[in-house]
Amino acid sequence: GFRKERAALEQLRGHRNIVTLYGVFTNHYSANGPSRCLLLELLDISVSELLLHSSNQGCSMWMIQHCARDVLEALAFLHHKGYVHADLKPRNILWSAEEECFKLIDFGLSFKEGNQDVKYIQTDGYRAPEAELQNCLAQAGLQSETECTSAVDLWSLGIVLLEMFSGMKLKHTVQSQEWKTNSSAIIDRIFASEGVVNSAIPAYHLRDLIKSMLHCDQGKRASAEKALCSPFFSIPFAPHIEDLVMLPTPVLRLLNVLSDASLQCEEEYEDILEDIREECQKYGPVVSLLIPKENPGKGQVFVEYANAGDSKAAQKMLTGKIFDGKFVVATFYPLSAYKRGYLYQNLL
Repeated sequence: GFRKERAALEQLRGHRNIVTLYGVFTNHYSANGPSRCLLLELLDISVSELLLHSSNQGCSMWMIQHCARDVLEALAFLHHKGYVHADLKPRNILWSAEEECFKLIDFGLSFKEGNQDVKYIQTDGYRAPEAELQNCLAQAGLQSETECTSAVDLWSLGIVLLEMFSGMKLKHTVQSQEWKTNSSAIIDRIFASEGVVNSAIPAYHLRDLIKSMLHCDQGKRASAEKALCSPFFSIPFAPHIEDLVMLPTPVLRLLNVLSDASLQCEEEYEDILEDIREECQKYGPVVSLLIPKENPGKGQVFVEYANAGDSKAAQKMLTGKIFDGKFVVATFYPLSAYKRGYLYQNLL
């Protein structure tokens, strides 16, 4: 897998939604003798961990949209280059705090379309029907009639998005007889379930997008490029507070720090600004600091660090600190929105 992954990552270099390969080195100290290693960029939390935290609640529409768009952009690029990822699952989609996007990792099973060398591709629960069939035939020593194509990646992403929406692991569902006979009805049921509190119209668009990726017939499955044209991507969502605690960025947002009175008094405001800057600089250089006096964002403190490592350290230390007699709540904040001066109104 090493040579294959290295070759794929070298070919796919430069796309913001695909993990960056920095180089290759030999580890002479591994138990089984020298081994070749890939040096990859450091990324943050995986969708697998995000699903654990969302436990049966499902992820927010903002997060699902962000993840779907980022992964589809990666797939459109790699499919255009003739590659199939062949192991798309929540553990292989990671958040980049520095670039504020989701990235695809682990190209160990990837192949050039038409040149598939291993017959066992994809992971149980995320395996497309044609790959499932190919696996079964290979075990029996038989050749499959149909080639696995880039459509297998769309199937896996469809399952990932359905899991993000429902908050449930769907491995047993997709292996059931009922799924094989009528997956569409199961998807409808997930979207109509009581536990799902997402608003109606965006949910229909997401449901249709997921269905377009989960056709049993690979020829009818939407391509990544086509999926990116779904009306689901034209809806503006705001992140929930949980999203902003989970997904690190270089910007911190401190809540519950300033009272209205201290915003009114110029002298007090300046003093507090100084105190906060001093406290925040303990964790790394502060690039900018903003405390809006009007809504949206009135009284919230925005601290921009040079990198996400510093903001992560600060978030850990500042959460629960007492400032001016109040408990501080520290979340991250999207750098892109902060740079545009866009402050989300309803986050709680």
